[in-house]
Amino acid sequence: MSPLGKLLVIGFGPGDMEHITKRALDALAESEVIIGYNTYVDLIRPLLNGQEIVRTGMTEEVSRAQEAVRQAEMGKKVAVISSGDAGVYGMAGLVYEVLMQKGWRREDGVEVEVVPGISAIQSCASLLGAPVMHDACTISLSDHLTPWETIVKRVEAAASADFVIALYNPRSGRRTRQIVETQSILLRYRDPQTPVGLVKSAYRERQQVIVTTLEDMLNHDIGMLTTVIIGNSSTTVYDGLIVTPRGYQRKYTLDATEQALKPHQRLRTEAEPWSLGAQEDTPQAGAAPTTPAGPSASGAAVATQARPQAMAAVQATTAVQTGAATPASLAAEALSRLAVGGKLPSAANARWSGQAPATESTAGTSAVAGAGTASGMATGGFGKPALFEVGVSPGVGNKKFTARQMALLAEVAGDDGELEYTPDHQIVLRVPCADPEELVGRLRDERFIVMPIGDVFKVKACDFCNMEKDDAVPVAEHLQVVLGGLQAPKETSIALNGCGMACYGAVLEDIGIVYRKGGYDLFLGGKKFGRNAHAAQPVAEGIPGDQITDIVENVIAEYKEKGHPNERFHKFFKRVGVVAGFRHEDSPATVEVNAVCGD
Repeated sequence: MSPLGKLLVIGFGPGDMEHITKRALDALAESEVIIGYNTYVDLIRPLLNGQEIVRTGMTEEVSRAQEAVRQAEMGKKVAVISSGDAGVYGMAGLVYEVLMQKGWRREDGVEVEVVPGISAIQSCASLLGAPVMHDACTISLSDHLTPWETIVKRVEAAASADFVIALYNPRSGRRTRQIVETQSILLRYRDPQTPVGLVKSAYRERQQVIVTTLEDMLNHDIGMLTTVIIGNSSTTVYDGLIVTPRGYQRKYTLDATEQALKPHQRLRTEAEPWSLGAQEDTPQAGAAPTTPAGPSASGAAVATQARPQAMAAVQATTAVQTGAATPASLAAEALSRLAVGGKLPSAANARWSGQAPATESTAGTSAVAGAGTASGMATGGFGKPALFEVGVSPGVGNKKFTARQMALLAEVAGDDGELEYTPDHQIVLRVPCADPEELVGRLRDERFIVMPIGDVFKVKACDFCNMEKDDAVPVAEHLQVVLGGLQAPKETSIALNGCGMACYGAVLEDIGIVYRKGGYDLFLGGKKFGRNAHAAQPVAEGIPGDQITDIVENVIAEYKEKGHPNERFHKFFKRVGVVAGFRHEDSPATVEVNAVCGD
């Protein structure tokens, strides 16, 4: 008998004893040593019967795996525990990696058994209804071990392919911006009203289940114990439950006792016109049967080769031509408007879902004629490309352009375009452009924020002391996602300072926000320029972080609804007297002081 012991890598599920498998219970009972993270050891302690326990804290995963291998090589049966499934962001892979580094072989090394458990995507889905009934993926937002650029690519791919997405490790005390940027990416591809489920501590003592939308998900508490499940384009909410249809409606009548298709007919090619077999049997008109990459009637072949933004434009054009309004086409329409500085709906709750002629443009913005045509090409007079004007920045608080970003701007501007730096830490790009969607796609590929120019809401922020004081960054980025680029009665600045020093001068802007002592102070109605320039009025102090964005959105919604065309915000505030419950007060008369020094 080999003197070597055995490694049991056990997934014990969500944490409730009723959801741990029998094999996991038996594996724990037969183990001599239990090795795990402190919280996990506490969860399974009632199942232990005197085994030796080795427990460590966060970031000690490698030492746990090394210790497990060491004790198993001494002849002991060692259990390495993970919540959920040990093979899904758990300890199974790391244990194998440590063994691989030691030259381990299955035939003569320590025996390894991975005991499966219920993963978070499954346990959380069961509490939400049936959100994972179709193709789905899991993405961890933790960039402690995975480069953020890689995570972004995965989010982009999953969003564009219409996967149901489960986000693991969405936010921690230090990692607060990842979930904000992820939401921003998803909103390029998904309807803002896409159902989202937030499940915290599934099947544990402090379980919390919330059904919300993609647009509003950041208004709720999201932490390390939260799993975020985002629906696809067909996901719906019924009686408080999230359900993703599997597709049975395509073949079956769900409220009929007798189906039109008999059992022997249901798998025939003619009953599945959407299948690959049906497409191969019926080649597209005008395309050779041997050319699978040829353009289809829906333009799908073109879309799959284009950038995400160009694909969205193709989808939007197809929807207009066929009269079908899908979530993807609505999101594409909103993206197209943003690229050309077009109008958006005024109602806050339907901010991104409205439809209007694609050739409309905001005042003060160069309209791109023909942007909604089937070709997606914009032209000016005599067939020349129209002048496209757009603002770009590396981030809301980020003031540092990369060399690649600067090189792209120089390339795009060329000899015929121009670049203008503005006091708002934004570069205005003006360039003759026949395909705005393609240009915007290139800019976004380099992680630029792309904004229309003219009478829109601009979100600005300080650099948060070079990101060393980043507590308010999630609020700034949320405001950018939700409000940045929306049409305004007159160009309006929403500025945020990350600390009480307020060195960025947010209190001088139309709407100023200052983060101080864990809360947010709100200032309304500043006038930055002119001989009667004045600071904004302080209207509230210490607003909690989970309320400030809603309050600002209410202020914006009222201004959009009641403001006159070309009426600046400070004049509007004075005219109406009360905005979102905040009362305007006339500034006190200026007191002249004759200083002895003569200044």
